[in-house]
Amino acid sequence: MPGYLLNVGSTVICVHAGQAKPTVPNPRVRVMGLPVVTQGPPFVIAGCVNPPPPANVGPCITATWVLAALRVKVMGLPVLLQDSQAICIPTGTPLQVLLAQPRVKGM
Repeated sequence: MPGYLLNVGSTVICVHAGQAKPTVPNPRVRVMGLPVVTQGPPFVIAGCVNPPPPANVGPCITATWVLAALRVKVMGLPVLLQDSQAICIPTGTPLQVLLAQPRVKGM
């Protein structure tokens, strides 16, 4: 499914409203002046309000992307798209892409 590429300016949150940011954006390819994000490195999450034990498992700390572009790669790694899917650790909940750049689509 085609979708817009994510760059470091994209807005990504966990389901508990924590801000997710890439740990290692790819500096070789830029979209709208900002580096694109690839599937390999995890995202770090700040501001997750999921309650700690014993009420729940605690806040989201990192997220690993499990689905990315099939045809577009940067330096051998698939780029992340607006419809890519990630799993937060330790909660197992998904990330949500709220805002992506509106110029470049990938598949």
